[in-house]
Amino acid sequence: MRGTALTRLTGVRHPVVQTGMGWVAGPRLVSATANAGALGILASATMTPGRLREAVREVKARTDAPFGVNLRADASDAGDRVRILIEEGVRVASFALAPSRELVGELKEAGVVVMPTVGARRHAEKVAAWGADAVLVQGAEGGGHTGEVATTVLLPQVVDAVRIPVVAAGGFFDGRGLAAALAYGAAGVAMGTRFLLTSDSTVPDAVKARYLAAAVKDVTVTRAVDGLPHRMLRTELVAALEDAGRAGALARALRAAAGFRRLSGLTWRQLVRDGLALKRGKDLSWSQVLLAANTPMLLKSAMVDGRTDLGVMASGQVAGVIGDLPSCAELVERIMREADEALTRLTAVR
Repeated sequence: MRGTALTRLTGVRHPVVQTGMGWVAGPRLVSATANAGALGILASATMTPGRLREAVREVKARTDAPFGVNLRADASDAGDRVRILIEEGVRVASFALAPSRELVGELKEAGVVVMPTVGARRHAEKVAAWGADAVLVQGAEGGGHTGEVATTVLLPQVVDAVRIPVVAAGGFFDGRGLAAALAYGAAGVAMGTRFLLTSDSTVPDAVKARYLAAAVKDVTVTRAVDGLPHRMLRTELVAALEDAGRAGALARALRAAAGFRRLSGLTWRQLVRDGLALKRGKDLSWSQVLLAANTPMLLKSAMVDGRTDLGVMASGQVAGVIGDLPSCAELVERIMREADEALTRLTAVR
């Protein structure tokens, strides 16, 4: 397969992106992805600024290939984190929410590729007008926080609406999916769960086993964790959270907020400021804002500590069709081979 607009923009060999999953996309997974020729994205939302700088340097020590960092655009210290990316020479800045026009401008002036994640056509149009270099479009099949529109409906809308490279996410796990996304007009695909389930991922083996054992019906969307639609594996804990009363859920959220504050290095004032930004951006109630504190700590319990009984496991629907743990190099090579085979078959049909 020849290069695409995504490979030319970012300097990677293959039009495949490993998404910035909190507690999962650390230096080892990102550098393994980069060395395989795909675009690895480092997750920074759960890191202090100091740890972010260390993690970036660790990736650079492991690979000479381009990579990116995912940022929370609504974080109170987003500007400081942007400057770390610029100072450390990071190639791509990925955003979980639409960044401000000012952050886009600062990054572009420094030569950093800006690639926000969006879940609606109007959001893609907005960030494109602000100067974003590419946009990652996640459909409802994707893991973590997600929307209601399937990738096969959302992707063509965005491709038709903007004139920048579009990366498709949500429901991709193999080369056939890459070929399909290219046929829709995308410049590449992004995968989270598929890279989580590799031998290079630091997720504990017991947690990987739960993912591999899951069927498609075992992946659900719930609001019980943080008040927002969140796709994850269906577990006893998720069921308990859905059945819990409001008072119990809020008490758990406050405890989680305290734990996350210690890990992230944020002050209570910064946490409140971030909560206000989340409330304003998502039109949430104060109860939902407090519940949002559950997410980082419940994810950490599973993804870092291996406690599937105490943590939640964000997951795309594709977990139900994944059955192996290849290395990143093996995975990317297989995806590209399968995509070439699929495209060859399509050409032969004509």
